Amino acid sequence: MTGDSALRIIATNGTERDVGLVMQEVGRRARAAARKVALAPAEQRNAALLAMAEALRARAPRILAANAQDLADGQKSGLSASFMDRLALDDRRLAAMADAVADVASLPDPLGRVLAEWTRPNGLRFERVATPLGVIAVIFESRPNVTADAGALCLKSGNAAILRAGSDSFRSSTEIAAAMREGLEAAGLPGDAIQLVPTRDRAAVGEILSGLGGNIDVVVPRGGKSLVARVQSEARVPVFAHLDGNCHVYVHAQADLAMAREILLNAKLRRTGVCGAAETLLVDEACAATHLGPLVSALLEAGCAVRGDAATQSLDPRATPATEDDWSTEYLDGIIAVKVVAGLDAAIDHIERYGSHHTDAIVTADETAAARFLAEVDSAIVIHNASTQFADGGEFGFGAEIGIATGRMHARGPVGVEQLCSFKYRVHGAGQIRP
Repeated sequence: MTGDSALRIIATNGTERDVGLVMQEVGRRARAAARKVALAPAEQRNAALLAMAEALRARAPRILAANAQDLADGQKSGLSASFMDRLALDDRRLAAMADAVADVASLPDPLGRVLAEWTRPNGLRFERVATPLGVIAVIFESRPNVTADAGALCLKSGNAAILRAGSDSFRSSTEIAAAMREGLEAAGLPGDAIQLVPTRDRAAVGEILSGLGGNIDVVVPRGGKSLVARVQSEARVPVFAHLDGNCHVYVHAQADLAMAREILLNAKLRRTGVCGAAETLLVDEACAATHLGPLVSALLEAGCAVRGDAATQSLDPRATPATEDDWSTEYLDGIIAVKVVAGLDAAIDHIERYGSHHTDAIVTADETAAARFLAEVDSAIVIHNASTQFADGGEFGFGAEIGIATGRMHARGPVGVEQLCSFKYRVHGAGQIRP
């Protein structure tokens, strides 16, 4: 069954049962493709990635035409400006997408790495070796570039990908996925290694979360809180995800004010809609007299609304009162909560109570305080004297990321090609038997 025929079945009958049958076939094809790409040499996988990049460039007119239709539909349905921005493609963004796929080819091969090795007294030699996870399902919403990013990362790590695009980006993602398939086949790899779910029907999401008869190994949701919550609640396979990005900047008593100001403005306002954007500013009471006022003024003058505690409001009447809910809110907008805390312990306690274990930063010249913060804050990413907006796989040197995970599985923080690998043990003997 081809992707096109599957789409016709769904479109003609429109029943959940038919969606289920199609998705089961998608899963079976992905599993078969995964076995082939797992055994493909690095040179072949890299050749496919470079061919994908060329196919994206060659198909640019078709991709942009499809995106124009998606944008027109989004305009009619009243999508927000920020949502439309995430959906939109142009020549520059499409070129960057193709370049990103090509860049993944230049990353070191994550497969076959010997992660550890040792020899036992009986002469058995053990190796722990990196292997692919298998079939990775990615469920995403408005960003069509995820089709290329996720597909490229999965292939580089020897996995097959099942990609479920949001209905708003369906046409754009379909054209991008066609380019990815073209690149795979040009390199002699199965096109089914990267499959876009061929329907907008939401029943397909439920089928993916069921695991498709054991054919999905990991699910990665990329989208809003409601999508991630559903995936985490219903998935019958492991999930790499984060529910919230409630990130903090803590300005310690020994913070340089100028540095704190630059870090804070970047962490909050560089891009307010990303999961690494700071949502709460904590200021040590020991430096509040000198630091709080200038930091709050800088935020307000940059167009950021401030919701503050009593100490913050007393310094600047432009700050509105913060409620209990504000301390745990991911605004994804030009809004920040501000609180004065009684030292390092209080800051750590606040982050533990209200934070989302995503990304939290301390600004200080005190290396001992920084070391405690980095050790005791239980977040996937902890930062000293830098912006929380570095919570990005590209900035980590991973080339790209499939998402950021805040769980405690092996994939924590930005999920790049190495995190998309599992491992197995190779045991070398010389005739040993167990007594």
